[in-house]
Formats: sequence, C-alpha cells, structure tokens
Amino acid sequence: MTVKEYNNSVEKYADSVYRFIVGHINDKDRANDIVQDAYEKLWRNVVEIEFTAVKSWLFSTAYNAMIDMLRKEKRISRIDEHEYELDITHDSQYSDLNEILHKALNRLPEQQKTVVLLRDYEGYNYKEISKITGLSEAQVKINIYRGRVALKSYIGTMEMVI
Repeated sequence: MTVKEYNNSVEKYADSVYRFIVGHINDKDRANDIVQDAYEKLWRNVVEIEFTAVKSWLFSTAYNAMIDMLRKEKRISRIDEHEYELDITHDSQYSDLNEILHKALNRLPEQQKTVVLLRDYEGYNYKEISKITGLSEAQVKINIYRGRVALKSYIGTMEMVI
C-alpha cells in the first residue's frame, strides 16, 4: 500500500470504524484511542497489507483492540435470554426510538451486538462479518438472528414505541 492509499483509507474508513467502536463502548475518548491505535498498526504494516483489504483489516483490528480493552476492565457481562422478556422499561407513550434502540442494543451480549451493528448499521455481508469477528458464517447468522429477536422482544411493537 502506498502513502496515498493509506491517507485515502483514513478519509474513507476512519469515521465508520469510530462509529462502530463508539456504538459498543459509548466512550468517545476511548473510541478515538482505539481507532488511532488501529491506524498506527496499519502504518506499521503498510507494506504487507493490500489496499483492497484495508477496510476489513481496520474493523478487525479495532474490534480486537476493543475486546482486549473490555476484558482488561472486566466489563463484559453475560445476559441470559430470559432477561430479555422481563423488565420492559419504556413507557407506552415514549417516542424516542433512537434512545430505546440504544438501550436495547446495550442489553445484548457483546457478540450479538457486534454482528447486528456490523450487519444492520454498517452494511457488511455475512462473509465480511465473519472475517472481522473471527466467527464462522453460521455463527454470524445465528448471532444476528438471536440479536434481532432480543431487540424485537425488548422494543415490542411500534405502537408501544410511538
């Protein structure tokens, strides 16, 4: 990869990687640090990485750095499926769909949240998500399905939200 291609990758992908990370950890400063570290690693490996693979490489690197950070802080929590059906906390007259969606996303286990965000928010296909997360395509599909079911269960019907 050339320096021009590296700079092009910063312009094209930095915002997407940042949104992906901040969507997980809800901390803009730490998300900036993770994205910056991913680009630093890219710069150190600029000779070895082809420009066509940069996007998935950046997402994978940032994702792995985020997981490492979360493990160090022991912030990964497991949520049993029966918790999804309990504790619907929003009012029937509540209309801030974005806030409800973020609350629902934050209740998902980390893998489900990651694959749902990559698929529905960033628009990756199953094969790309598999490369980014290191999961098989079958595991990606299962986690997306379970995540969507949990989101639907938490959010309920649109009539409840509007």
